[in-house]
Amino acid sequence: MIAIIPIAGAGTKLRPHSYTQPKALIPLAGKTVLSIIIDQLKEGGINEFVFIVGYLGDKIQDYVKNKYPGLKAHYVHQLDRQGIGHAIRMTKSIVDQDQVLVVLGDTICDYDVQEVVNSPFSMIGVRKVDDPREFGVAEIADDGFISHVVEKPQIPKSNMALVGVYKIRETEQMFQCLENNIRQGLRSQGEYSLTDALDCMIKMGAKFKSFKVESWFDCGRKETLLESNATLLKKFAVTTDPAQFENTVIVPPVSIGSGCTIKNSIIGPNVTIGDNNDINDSIIKNSIIGSFSSLFDIVLDDSVIGSDTNLRGETRSLNIGDNTSIDLG
Repeated sequence: MIAIIPIAGAGTKLRPHSYTQPKALIPLAGKTVLSIIIDQLKEGGINEFVFIVGYLGDKIQDYVKNKYPGLKAHYVHQLDRQGIGHAIRMTKSIVDQDQVLVVLGDTICDYDVQEVVNSPFSMIGVRKVDDPREFGVAEIADDGFISHVVEKPQIPKSNMALVGVYKIRETEQMFQCLENNIRQGLRSQGEYSLTDALDCMIKMGAKFKSFKVESWFDCGRKETLLESNATLLKKFAVTTDPAQFENTVIVPPVSIGSGCTIKNSIIGPNVTIGDNNDINDSIIKNSIIGSFSSLFDIVLDDSVIGSDTNLRGETRSLNIGDNTSIDLG
């Protein structure tokens, strides 16, 4: 079983952070989006990965090599982004006849990886949503098998959204459908989608069984990123000892990276702080702070602050990218 993780997107909904940092590497509950995905798949028994990289792909490669030096990793560069289907098609020479587990690089879900991997069927992860028009959608029969999938339908016939996890046994058929769609110029919302290829496979007789995920964490926008951070901090039971910081109160759950100096501050709840930050005379809650930043005399709530940032003064809800200096005094 090979895991394919497409992470070539530019992350436009997370700008300004995604200008300088791939969204898969944004801090989340003491980890990163990508490390949560890799750790989950490794625990499920998967040891070979294909990372489809593009924008800032060198940062992805450096991160994986440094954090997971023993990982069997391949890298495919999708410089011309034409959709997930186009990206998956580029892995054919690596995957060959192996089964694959495709996990989108901004998809964190609660599910039993081993159960999905060991299933005798191809499988697609789904979850019920209020407005399925923004997602790929699966129509599911009473026996749990999927009869049809469609990308972002204007008139959905189902409210079961595709969460971005796909276990595929018939890889030869998948690549055949991808190639046919690309050759015919069959696009959805201007891109070659994996959903269209999966529907092609179903029409050719492939059997896909649905599995429901318990939780689905959206890491694609500031607001949902902060919600996911709060939930995952509780899930991972992150604890921080306040005694190591001078005259500082920690309100759990909080994750603080290594090399941080914090004085005369209140931190939490629901805060993730990266490495090597200097924080003084500040109150921070419901926020994510990058690394190598300096915060002085600031009150932050519902904020995402990038790395290498200097921030001083007053109360704000902020969304600030890397390499920034702001004085609100």
